[in-house]
Amino acid sequence: MSVLFQRMPLRRSILALGLSAVALAASPVLARQTAETTAPTKPERVEQSASARHAMVAAANPLAVKAGVDVLKAGGSAVDAAVAIQAVLGLVEPQSSGIGGGAFMVYYDAASRKTTAYDGREVAPSGATGSLFLDDDGKRLPFAEAVLGGISTGVPGAIAMLDMAHRDHGKLPWASLFDEAHLLARDGFIVSPRLAGMIASKAPQAAAPDARRYFTKPDGTRYVAGDRLKNANYAQSLERIARYGASGLLTGPLAQQIVDRVHEGPRPSTLTLADMANYRPHSGPALCQPYRIYLVCTPQAPSGGPGVQIALGVLEHTDIGKRDASDEKAWFTFAQASRLAYADRDRYVGDPAFVQVPITGLLDPAYLKGRAAEIGEKAGPVTFGMPSGAPKVGPDATEEPGGTSHIVIVDAQGNVVSMTTTVESIFGSGRMVGGFFLNNQLTDFSFSPRDEDGAKAANAVAPGKRPRSSMAPAIVLTPQRSFVAAAGSPGGSAIQAYNLKVLVALLDWKMTPQQAVSLPNLVARGDSYSADRFPQPIMDGLAARNMPLSTARGEESGLQAIVATPKGYVGGADPRREGVARGF
Repeated sequence: MSVLFQRMPLRRSILALGLSAVALAASPVLARQTAETTAPTKPERVEQSASARHAMVAAANPLAVKAGVDVLKAGGSAVDAAVAIQAVLGLVEPQSSGIGGGAFMVYYDAASRKTTAYDGREVAPSGATGSLFLDDDGKRLPFAEAVLGGISTGVPGAIAMLDMAHRDHGKLPWASLFDEAHLLARDGFIVSPRLAGMIASKAPQAAAPDARRYFTKPDGTRYVAGDRLKNANYAQSLERIARYGASGLLTGPLAQQIVDRVHEGPRPSTLTLADMANYRPHSGPALCQPYRIYLVCTPQAPSGGPGVQIALGVLEHTDIGKRDASDEKAWFTFAQASRLAYADRDRYVGDPAFVQVPITGLLDPAYLKGRAAEIGEKAGPVTFGMPSGAPKVGPDATEEPGGTSHIVIVDAQGNVVSMTTTVESIFGSGRMVGGFFLNNQLTDFSFSPRDEDGAKAANAVAPGKRPRSSMAPAIVLTPQRSFVAAAGSPGGSAIQAYNLKVLVALLDWKMTPQQAVSLPNLVARGDSYSADRFPQPIMDGLAARNMPLSTARGEESGLQAIVATPKGYVGGADPRREGVARGF
């Protein structure tokens, strides 16, 4: 136990193998309490944390969690459960993720103690150019205009990534993993308060024709919380994916529908059937770096993993571990490390197949120690550093709104999945085919491809390139590579700060998962400091350090976390959203 506590080418029919619909050990991770939490979004109180002896799931919607737990009870692996959870989330939480989007996953194999990173990031069409998000005068398009255009959609990668991971680590038949989602789509599910709020939101995608059509009842009114929503088209799409795997999405009629839809105006795409069919997910060793007595593993670039690792590397050279969440100096240090990490991430990280990412230099202990030395007693200007191997690149102009979803799973054999999945913004591009929303992931590229001197931004658009992401699912191990914890969050560019918060809270401040995810958020990037629900003394102390917190718009995370204990597992879900942790 963790020291933290002391294919078939032709798939079988979707319904052929249907699945059935706290005293904790004394431990330093449970030693401290925090009174600062945020109110849940649900009208009725639902216990979001849980403990379990054998296996556990934490995800953003109880229906998705139930589907994952049922798979684990049936003898499925953590990857099997991830497939089932994603299929349900795409139906009940379509504002955040779905089969039309992408994902990053870190997988821990308990037998070999190896961690593998799976990259299901979308890619730009072969016809994309660096001026994709510039108007005829060479000026940046308004973000809302870009999002609603066909140009915002990349080739979806989440299902291809899950198919690859299932071939590597699945135990149950692929086709059986879609049964719960298929049933919910066919017979209907109850619209949650969060989904209802997104339907009624002022997001431009919510008002897009496809979204309005889907979310409008026969009587002309919009769906609200408590209504039953059916999606026969989604059920049919799942049938095809269950039968043919990822090729059921990336080739054939679904692929044709995607291409046709994004070719429609405004701002039509150049996406082709060949772009769809040629998509390949990636897998390889996770990016694992030491932090204190632990090993923290994230995906490689172009994910948000390098940014989180830079921030942890800076914090390694501070005294934040000797402080706690009630100490304003701890939050000041946290914020300054965040600013330094964002500055480096924004400058240097892009798709490593297209740009030189100086990851060795960025994570060099001497470089990180020097960056930590830049943290003074008061906030001052922050810029990117000059790590060894740094290429000449231009400034970044990436806009990345909040969205996305996170999943953590531990199966009965001790294998672990930490997966962040997204369609990018709320309801992606607002365009639908086959009962699901298409992503607007290409708006994660820098809208300005070059600076005034002609130096190209690391995250500039290019054909076949994957946009930089903030998604950074994490798994924490001991030096002997025993499982300690898994965590992650949605939240657009703020993901880096959210994930850093939960890792510091778990590893440095020894909080329980629920305490850690419920802490106030502090997102510090450039000269901006946004936060939610901090006690006034901390806000006053930070303001005195030239760090006034903006609370006009509370940052919204969706953190999930699971930690190992001598008696099994303890999980927590962010009270800002509708997620829960459950197990057996």
